[in-house]
This record gives sequence, structure tokens and C-alpha cells, in this order.
Amino acid sequence: MVTRAFTVAFEGVEARLVEVQCAVSSGLPAFTIVGLPDKAVSEARERVRAALDAMSIALPSKRVAINLSPADLPKEGSHFDLPIALSLLAALDIIPRDEVEGVVALGELSLDGRLTPVLGALPAAMTAAEEDRALVCPKACGPEAAWVGATEVLAAGSLADVVRHFTGQSPLPPVDPGEAVTPAAKRDFREVKGQERAKRALEIAAAGRHHVMMVGTPGSGKSMLASCLPGILPPLSAAEALETSMIHSVAGLLQGGISRARPFREPHHTASPTAITGGGRGAKPGEVSLAHNGVLFLDEFPEFPRNVLETLRQPIETGEIMVARANAHIRYPCRFLLVAAANPCRCGYLSDPSQACSRAPVCGEDYLGRISGPLMDRFDLRVDVPPVAYTDLDRPSTGDTSAQIAARVAAARAIQADRYDGTRARVNAEAEGNLLEAVATPDDAGRALLSKVAERFGLSARAYHRILRVARTIADLAGEDEVRQPHIAEAVSFRLSLRSPAR
Repeated sequence: MVTRAFTVAFEGVEARLVEVQCAVSSGLPAFTIVGLPDKAVSEARERVRAALDAMSIALPSKRVAINLSPADLPKEGSHFDLPIALSLLAALDIIPRDEVEGVVALGELSLDGRLTPVLGALPAAMTAAEEDRALVCPKACGPEAAWVGATEVLAAGSLADVVRHFTGQSPLPPVDPGEAVTPAAKRDFREVKGQERAKRALEIAAAGRHHVMMVGTPGSGKSMLASCLPGILPPLSAAEALETSMIHSVAGLLQGGISRARPFREPHHTASPTAITGGGRGAKPGEVSLAHNGVLFLDEFPEFPRNVLETLRQPIETGEIMVARANAHIRYPCRFLLVAAANPCRCGYLSDPSQACSRAPVCGEDYLGRISGPLMDRFDLRVDVPPVAYTDLDRPSTGDTSAQIAARVAAARAIQADRYDGTRARVNAEAEGNLLEAVATPDDAGRALLSKVAERFGLSARAYHRILRVARTIADLAGEDEVRQPHIAEAVSFRLSLRSPAR
């Protein structure tokens, strides 16, 4: 007789159902696991054996075979321990077979039978809901998995607790979802003195999810401005929070509950291509995916290796990335707001004759020339961040607070949500083709100005359309239905504010 339990195998943020089959037959005593397991899965037999010994359950002197079906799907991770143990206990008639077949289980077993947390409880709960099954998981994973809401989640502290539940001795109570938290912003725009133009650029970027490049001398406030950006972004919607949390769950970054705050990722410029795009063992998500629905801040942008920078071009355009490895082809979503910061040259003081090196201005051209034209072309907003005058530093800040800016951003996002309802686009940065023409066609004066600028500066087709998207966002912030000449003029001013390889 073959008994069955069910678990999942992860392919990116998706959890595929896996049937764990157990057969106990006559023959020399053995415990084998087949079905393309990795080392962690193969070692499950020792953890399961020790956990059963801790419960005073001895394995029979027979041949125990575990098959993980489908057999051609790679199985990775220690979460297979619990379903293997359940299928074996069902084969030994210790727990009812039909009860085991009605759940999806995942969890790692300690040698004393305790269940320890594992990655991916949230996507596993999604799969359990689709299969109309309950989910059994470690107690620490319960609040995370319960966020799905469409399936019953049973969280246990040990294998003995699971056995008592299935035998009816002590049923496990359903788990309540963890609290949705929205952490307060660490920085407020009121703290930034001066830099009004950079603040305006970040407000436009937040309203329409436009990518920003900031160039300025060391200490001018580029990093501080970027750190204030999360405070003006609207909280994640329920769908966005679940979507983002599934990625963080697979990466092991979700701690019990779902956050409504948008991710803010700031990898160091020594990060490898795998760290940025994803991959490695198990093809895990990289920084571009961990920043999904949030902000990816790359400080010292030209210091990143060229091959790392070029990997950003495709995710910026498509909003997803394919992580291709020898044994895995995984697709991750990565719709993020890219904020890049750079010094004007290697020494950082190109605009200050008293401190600039003797190679100016060639030094600056060589330094920013590390950013390729096609990549620079993808930045909608480009802004110079000059040093703050000492007189401004002595004065109290009188600018808008993050809460005031956030209210304007939220109003612009609400306009876009109504405009793009029923389309693939969510924000202005995603509008394209006929949709962009329908929502961002400027008035006659605006069209004439844009045509003149395009001809004078040789704008690419991508730059032309990105200016229209930015102008649409500026009009939304102003609460105007039509894109007019002033909106086009401001969008153009941000596009041409840097001397760059591409316009």
C-alpha cells in the first residue's frame, strides 16, 4: 500500500505541488528517497529517523521508499522533512491516511522532533488554497502563511503536536495572520535644507514611478534625499503587499507578518551580478526583485561593474527578470523605482575649481562615461545636486514635510489608478503605445515645444515617450486633465539637466 502526503517545491515565487509517496515493503532494511532530491532532502531520512526515535516510534525492519513526484522536478530545501515523516507515519497506520492527504505540509525537523521555521510559507499557503487543502507548518511560520486567508493554517511546534492533531487527541487551532505593519519613515524631507529642485524631481518620481539620476559633489545630500523617498510613497495595496511578501518569503526576509511599507534596497557597489539580478544556489531573487513595488537605490552608480549596470536595462523595461541557470529558469517580477546617485567625477569636485583635479573636465566625462548611453536613456529625471550654501545650513528648514508631499503623491496615484483601471498599466511610467497617446497627448503649444526639443537635441524615441510620461505625471500633480506646454517644459528641463551620453 502506498501512502501519500503533499508539499511544495519552489520555482521562483511560485510553489508547485509535490506528492510525497511512501511504500513500506519486504526486503533488506533500507530508507531511500528518490525524485531528484538535493543534499538537504536526502539528509531528511536521518532527521526523520531521529525525530521518530524521540517519539519512541521505531522504524520497521523493512524497506522504506519515498518518492517525490513529479520525479523530474528538482527538490531543494529542508521543508520536505515534515511531509516525508507524515507519509511514513500514515504507512505505519499511526495517523489516518485520508487526513494526511487532505493537507499540504512543510517544515524542518530537529533531531528531537521540534519543527523549525522554513522559507516560503506564504507561497505554499497560496498553493494549498488553490488545491483546497489546509496547510500544516511550523509555529513560527503560521502568522505569515495565515495572510492568504483562503485556506486553514495549522501551526505546530513539533511532530508530536501534528500526530496528536491527526489522531484527534489535541487538535491544532487555526492560526491568525500577523499584524500588517507600516513602519514610520526614518527621514523627513523637512530635514533636507535647500535642494528644492531635487525634492521636486523625487516628488515627480514617486507620483509616476519614474527613474531618477542624481549627480552632485560629495556631501551635497544625494543619499539623504534618497532615504527620504520611502516617506512620500503611498503604502502598498493589499495585492501589492501580498505580491511583494511572496518574494521576501522565498528569500527568507519575511519576519512573521506582512509590511505595507514599500521596500527600499540599497546594495553596495561591490555587489555581484548574481546579487543584483538573482541566481546562485536555488536561483534566489536578487536586489531588483527584492525591491519589487519599492525603491532600488544605487549609490556611487558609476562604481558598479559595467556588467552589473547593463543587467538593469531589461528589468527596467519589462518589469520582470528571467534568472537562467543550468538547472533552473525562474522568472521574478521586478517593477521598481530606480534612484541612482553619482559624483560628477572620480575626485567628486568637478564643479569646484579650487578642489577639482588637473584632468577636469575630461575626468568627469570619463567617469560618467562608464554609464552606457542606452542605460542613461532609461532615466526619466536627471538632476544636478549642487553643494548646499552655508547660509542655508544656518537657517531653519521651511520646506514641505514628507506628509505634505505624500498627500500630493497619493492624490496623483489615485488619478492614475482610475485612469488605468482595466489596463495593464498601473502608473504613468508603464503607459505605452496607444494608451500613452490617449492619456498624454499635449496641447498644440506643448507639442510644438517637444518637437523642437527632439529635433534640436536628437532625442531617441524612448526619450520622447518618457518625456510625455513625466509631463503626464506633472499634470496629475497639478490636478489638470490636459498635458500643457508648462508640463512639457518642466519634463524637458529634467531630461536635459545633465550632460550625458544619451538624451
